Amino acid sequence: MNQLINKNLYGDYGDKEQASGTSGMHNTAGEWPLWEVFIRSKAGLDHKHAGSLHAADAQMAIENARDVYTRRMEGVSIWVVESKYIHASDPFEAASMYEPANDKVYRHPTFYDLPDELKHM
Repeated sequence: MNQLINKNLYGDYGDKEQASGTSGMHNTAGEWPLWEVFIRSKAGLDHKHAGSLHAADAQMAIENARDVYTRRMEGVSIWVVESKYIHASDPFEAASMYEPANDKVYRHPTFYDLPDELKHM
């Protein structure tokens, strides 16, 4: 008895979700694609992953993200990306993937003197 084991990593959603939503059509809630939401809390800071939601298109995803993730005026910018367009590296291959960076010591910030006024680095 052979069983197929499908291992999905964070950011991978498999073929069913990738083949789901086609924008511009009247979809039911179960057929809408999954969108990842990123919020920037203040100008000058980076966007952070806030969560996921289902929406028919990008505009609807932004409006739903605003209603769900910025109810208390926490954000200044919202990004939404359809989940099928996000590709993740395999955490089990991290050692070989990041190994070349160890040879470039000049990339480590230990060589730089930072002023005390610098708050976000």
